[in-house]
Amino acid sequence: MTDRYESLDAIRGVAVMGILAMNIVAFAMPISAYFNPAAGGAPGGADLAAWAFNFVFVDSKMRGLFSMLFGASTLLVIERAEAAGRSAAATHYARMLWLGLFGLAHFYFIWFGDILSLYAVCGLLLFLFRGLSVRALLWWAAGFLLVAMALMGSMWLSMTLLEAGHLPGTAAAEAREQMAQFNAMMGPDSSDYARDVAHYLGSYGAIAGMRLGAGALEPMTQVMLFLWESMALMLIGMALFKARMLTGEWDAARYRKWAIAAFLFSAPPLAALAWHSAATGFGTVAVFGAALVWSTPFDFVMTVGWAALIMLLIRTAASPALRARLAATGRMAFTNYLATSVVMTTIFYGYGLALFGSVPRAALYLFCFAMWAAMLLWSKPWLARFEYGPLEWLWRSLSRWQRQPMRRTLAEDPGLS
Repeated sequence: MTDRYESLDAIRGVAVMGILAMNIVAFAMPISAYFNPAAGGAPGGADLAAWAFNFVFVDSKMRGLFSMLFGASTLLVIERAEAAGRSAAATHYARMLWLGLFGLAHFYFIWFGDILSLYAVCGLLLFLFRGLSVRALLWWAAGFLLVAMALMGSMWLSMTLLEAGHLPGTAAAEAREQMAQFNAMMGPDSSDYARDVAHYLGSYGAIAGMRLGAGALEPMTQVMLFLWESMALMLIGMALFKARMLTGEWDAARYRKWAIAAFLFSAPPLAALAWHSAATGFGTVAVFGAALVWSTPFDFVMTVGWAALIMLLIRTAASPALRARLAATGRMAFTNYLATSVVMTTIFYGYGLALFGSVPRAALYLFCFAMWAAMLLWSKPWLARFEYGPLEWLWRSLSRWQRQPMRRTLAEDPGLS
């Protein structure tokens, strides 16, 4: 593996660990608590600080980084297919087909927070952008970002006008119905909080049955709402891959400059949005606007800043041993992502250790640290013996309609010689 691909794998390893820091609350608490720290009542000081740090530095940024790297990896797979004389289109679309099926299985049978099916749908479009220049990719990304903000912004505007009493009768009635749903989903003292805790402390059959029944169309809803933002991030990832930023080929000073500029630009307004949400008592309209509308452009900038900072640290501060472990974690990102869902739902749901709703927000990050350690510890030894992670191997074999070689020979692996 070349250094530049080790850098790309290493940053992907950081991203798959970081996405758990974003998702841990959704694994362990009702979805209302994911958006609103006051969903189950007034938060304590440590929980409020954990929420604020996550809002400013983690939430949306780690998913954004994961999405950017998906775009970059899509280009890499296409380039490798073309170099090997295979059909790039056939390779790509077969991968997206199976990724979508994996994602749906993940959603229906493991965890509701799946992003793989959304990524698969985005992947169907990404292939069309593969030949564009860096500038063109960024222009398209800006267009998708504007659509995403307009979509969420229209919902926020409707709620704001309803609160102010400026909606006519019919529109007000519809908005009130939508507002009631949002109050339950992300308002303070959520009416759904206790019900959701009881649901996720139930049996596997009850939990999966809800996703297979009333929630069966949720993946489609996620695509309609979040395709635009995800496409924007993936196109930025493709642009940064073409610009050689995500391959580790920039000099350290350039990475440092980008990281500093991105964090200085985005952190203050994000902190202001967090303060505003708290100052309004975490009201539904304020939380919705902060989390899903006004933070979006700053989240994008900070995501790029994270990419630059991580790449800088990989190049200048990480030891060779740490880089190797991060790269192995990244090469097994698919397996590690799905394994995380299995482990965390087993810990928190009723059919496992039944800790759902009982662990304070701040303490949840201890579970993150433990899972991060597990990823770093097991990924490298696995890849010392096998060509791919177990799910990477299955995905590759299914996509190529042929069983791929799995076990390394002793001569191939310097770690075993």
